[in-house]
Amino acid sequence: MFEQIERVPGDAILGLIEAFKKDINPQKVDLGVGVYRDAQGNTPVMRAVKAAEDLLLKNETTKTYIGSHGDPRYGQAVLPLVLGEGSPVLEAGRASATQSPGGTGALRLAADFIATQLPGKDVWVSDPTWPNHLGIFPAAGLTLKKYPYVDAENRLDFDGMLAALKEIPEGDVVLLHACCHNPTGFDLSREQWGQVLEVVKQRKLLPLVDFAYQGFGEGLDEDAYGPRLLAENLDEVIITSSCSKNFGIYCERTGCLIMVAKNSEQMENVRSQVAIVARENYSNPPAHGGAIVAEILHSAELSAIWREELTEMRDRINTLRRDFVEALKPYGLDQKYACVAEQRGMFSYTGLTPEQVDRLRDEFGIYMVRSGRANVAGFSQENLPYLAKAIAAVN
Repeated sequence: MFEQIERVPGDAILGLIEAFKKDINPQKVDLGVGVYRDAQGNTPVMRAVKAAEDLLLKNETTKTYIGSHGDPRYGQAVLPLVLGEGSPVLEAGRASATQSPGGTGALRLAADFIATQLPGKDVWVSDPTWPNHLGIFPAAGLTLKKYPYVDAENRLDFDGMLAALKEIPEGDVVLLHACCHNPTGFDLSREQWGQVLEVVKQRKLLPLVDFAYQGFGEGLDEDAYGPRLLAENLDEVIITSSCSKNFGIYCERTGCLIMVAKNSEQMENVRSQVAIVARENYSNPPAHGGAIVAEILHSAELSAIWREELTEMRDRINTLRRDFVEALKPYGLDQKYACVAEQRGMFSYTGLTPEQVDRLRDEFGIYMVRSGRANVAGFSQENLPYLAKAIAAVN
């Protein structure tokens, strides 16, 4: 039977990784893979994470199942992180947390929940959006549609976005990026979030907020403005959160599905259905990453260390954005690429064309996705002059 199976192209980013490894250019630069890197090009283990793991290793007494919703201590830590300390949503018992294998796992839980409990509802995503969104929702049997997000001039097309949202059929699901939009880096302002809220109310849409990069934009609370605004002003919201990035525990696959319902009774109904979805997907989530996060967030000392480390990471990325634009000034390209300094998070829609990206790879050993999306964390003070010279050469 297997002789009928066709080979499909591999993942584009994974392909970039392999090509980068084989490149013998000593000045080669990897701007493709989506992980944080420090000034030495490493993805370090955070000090708070190391300390938490030491405590877990010392005090762990069992490796038993943690249940379909995951470790309760993890949920108790993540809910206020996302929705805010003293959140009226939490005080009313309107929200619940389900630990998941990364933010991707949370998205798949959300997709399966929508498919089984809200049949006939389509899911609307930004154009462009994280490529895996385009696979996750159709794989769950859902129809995926798009709304505009970036215009031909490589700017946030908020007017186009808002106009499209006003035409979405009532009851459909609209996926919104909470912050650090992947792949573009263009985020909504607080005023724009308010306008989105009004349209969502008017059209009776169900927002699904992908919150993968909390703390990488402006700050932990600042980045949560959109999700909190929606949760506090709407009866129903779905939020998918990831701790993989802001705790630097990518390989531990640590995410969370947060469901917000009208009241605590409806939440219990929803929570019971989410448990079934989780059970049918993977039964129990992996425990270690959630235990790390819970250990840190339940400790004032470790939490303070983690927040300091996250601030350092965020400040480094935002500084590199500004330095990148400054490095292009001698070539007269600083205004053309000024958007890079305005964007937030690890990723940037640079505005480079596929042909320019190809030349950067072939002539200079600079690797990024052909859409022009670059991982800003791959910039460094050492490679910025080389990058600027190469970009000038292909413009």
